[in-house]
Amino acid sequence: MEEKRILAIDYGEKRIGIAITDPLNMFAYPLTTLENDSKFMAKMKEIVNEYNVVNIIVGNPLKESGEKSRIAEMIKNFTEEIKNHLGLPVELVDERYSSEIAKQRIIESVPSKKKRRDKTLLDKNAAAVLLEDYLRQN
Repeated sequence: MEEKRILAIDYGEKRIGIAITDPLNMFAYPLTTLENDSKFMAKMKEIVNEYNVVNIIVGNPLKESGEKSRIAEMIKNFTEEIKNHLGLPVELVDERYSSEIAKQRIIESVPSKKKRRDKTLLDKNAAAVLLEDYLRQN
């Protein structure tokens, strides 16, 4: 019996952070950060197949007030595209604080300031924070 994993996406206009659960769906790990370009869907398909992903969650950045942010429409379209390309259930989850939590974690766990400036680190860690919240709530 193959393990079925959950994948989380922290969507950005330039980069997309990806996190994945362990085989038992208990822990979330930052996996990678992909460029938001024409090769993205092909790379996603590879990841989905390699890790036997059965469910995808996408961070939906609401404003403090709960209103939709400027990027919300892009995320809605992106979510539809993922459903169509990968044929998997996609769920939008509130991600208001994931980047802040991820920043804090990076500061605590990455001693080198130079390494901390690597923006891809933030994207995949924000996706992991998102996934941890999701796992806690479900």
